[in-house]
Amino acid sequence: MPAQKSVNKIKSDIKRTAKSKVRRSVKRHPVIWILVILAIVITIFIITPVENPLKVTLVFDSVSEELAIPAIKDSDIIIQHTGYTLSYNEDHEQPNWVAYLLTADEVFSDNAPRNDNFREDPSVPTGSATLADYKGSGYDRGHLIPAADQKWSAQAMDDSFYLSNMSPQTHAFNAGIWNSLENAVRTMAAQNQEICVVTGPVLTDGPYKTIGSRKVSVPNYYYKVILDYYGNEKKAIGFIMAQDSTGNISKYAVTVDDVEKLTGIDFFPLLPDSEEQELEGSLNVKLWDLTEFNVGNNKELIAAKYGYDKDSATNTGTVTVSEAKPEGVWQTIQYFLYTHLGGYKRKVLDFFSDLFIVENKTEKL
Repeated sequence: MPAQKSVNKIKSDIKRTAKSKVRRSVKRHPVIWILVILAIVITIFIITPVENPLKVTLVFDSVSEELAIPAIKDSDIIIQHTGYTLSYNEDHEQPNWVAYLLTADEVFSDNAPRNDNFREDPSVPTGSATLADYKGSGYDRGHLIPAADQKWSAQAMDDSFYLSNMSPQTHAFNAGIWNSLENAVRTMAAQNQEICVVTGPVLTDGPYKTIGSRKVSVPNYYYKVILDYYGNEKKAIGFIMAQDSTGNISKYAVTVDDVEKLTGIDFFPLLPDSEEQELEGSLNVKLWDLTEFNVGNNKELIAAKYGYDKDSATNTGTVTVSEAKPEGVWQTIQYFLYTHLGGYKRKVLDFFSDLFIVENKTEKL
């Protein structure tokens, strides 16, 4: 024990001496130290990535899967997990949108039971919302791509429980009319073989109540837009629901254009302009089967109604490795900088980008 105390005293003396030398050096050469610190800050800023260094190029199994993706801005934080792609909003700690292709094979699949593996998403710069943010808040962790749409794969089911796929919803809404709409979307997939789905919170009508230390915004409204592009009759439909919405889901049906105006999101930009204008500007609710899927054990009836054959089923969703680990010292450093500083660097770059645009407009005037 005396030897250990002696070692600890030596370490303490070394630290004290080092601190004292640094303080004296700072007093004698303040300009040099300011330049050194400035150089370190600039270097860190330059080498900090604003894109996930573990991120791979978005992978799509089909043209229609890619068709679901809204227009992407340079500043968007795009994350792809098994079966879905999302744009994450760090200011509100939830997605702007979650987009995916939903097929008849996927909704009739029972390959993976629900696992309730709620957890933070390591792919989000500066971190996603946390379990603590929701605990005791009075709000459900409301799925945007539902777990029931991900039963076709154990990996897909697991990935649906990232908190980057959640938004604070009242239990009455989450388990009520929103659940009814999710069930109806599954029937739409059975009806049309495959559909493009984009869903999320409306984040344009704040300010919002927030929950947790990360101040997760509580949206007032949610939306879904659905596109059937490869069926017998091309069609699109949108839905906008408030957290206190009740009643029949059909009364909340709107055009995709209506959802675009409310959210500022450009849906289905890969469509030819003429088709995009026609499909997004029109609405015929009668073309869509809004029956709730698997309610009252009607799954078999829906399968029979639309001629679905389970024996010929194949699951074609994209399975991705969503928890890749850094390899090597350099990638570890980059990933550390990305997760801790990447979001702040993006905000600085966006600020000066906006400033430059404003100045240019002023000069032209």
